[in-house]
Amino acid sequence: MTSTKTTLSPLAASSAVLAAQFSANAGAALAKTLFASVGTSGVATLRIGLAALLLLAVVRPWRFRLDAQQWRYVLIYGVMLAGMNLCLYQAFQRLPLGVASAIEISGPLAVSMLSSRRWVDGVWLIVAIASLSLLLPSETGGAPLDPVGILFGFGAAACWALYIVFGNRVKHNASSAVSWGMLVAALIALPMGLAQSGALLIQPAVLLAGLCIACLSSIVPNSLDMVALRNAPPKVFGLLSSAQPAVAALIGLVVLGEHLGLAQWAAIVGIVIACAGCVITASNEQATAAAVEH
Repeated sequence: MTSTKTTLSPLAASSAVLAAQFSANAGAALAKTLFASVGTSGVATLRIGLAALLLLAVVRPWRFRLDAQQWRYVLIYGVMLAGMNLCLYQAFQRLPLGVASAIEISGPLAVSMLSSRRWVDGVWLIVAIASLSLLLPSETGGAPLDPVGILFGFGAAACWALYIVFGNRVKHNASSAVSWGMLVAALIALPMGLAQSGALLIQPAVLLAGLCIACLSSIVPNSLDMVALRNAPPKVFGLLSSAQPAVAALIGLVVLGEHLGLAQWAAIVGIVIACAGCVITASNEQATAAAVEH
């Protein structure tokens, strides 16, 4: 008996990467429309909690054993996952999607650069820092961004960076570790969500919206990325993944009517260039790792 493996053309695999980004940012846009009803912690609780339940049902992680050290990493991984989502939604409440996404992606970008010994990555680091500086409050450049939102964005970036570091330490039984980590994150977010929103979280309309957010922001993009990783050339996958902040800005403009200033667009383009530059100058193996981190 032979097994068959589904393969996609490079064009189809590339389309899957872009579809994953549009799905994730559509979920973020939907989440922003729900903030007024259940708050940022409430939305984060819905997204993480419902995604955890879906993963537990599909993966059934109790079938795989983790040793004591892996459980410690899973707990830290779950804490970082909760922190990343809670901070990110606070940033989304105060900042345009594209700006928040550009700040958040600086976390995995930093991990990629700090783990590299290539001198050229110093160039991309300078580009990233210069781009992020355009988002800081100043007397010129149009309406200033909310400084609290910027801080939450960098908080999400830090959590994402640590999420990658500790997630990489539980590569064995990765699906099981992710499922348990998502459950840990849900248990951390739940008290905050209940304190902010209470019984509103179990209203049918809110639960349905939360399920859509969980699917659009977590389940669908992760599934599409897994398919793309198996079929797209590593550097193609990495380059397309680097466009995430630009896709977020586009979704924010079209869906939410978020108009960005020239400096903000320049910052987003600069971050995209820094991410893409890391991929272009990396080996295929490093490009794949960088793409997964982004």
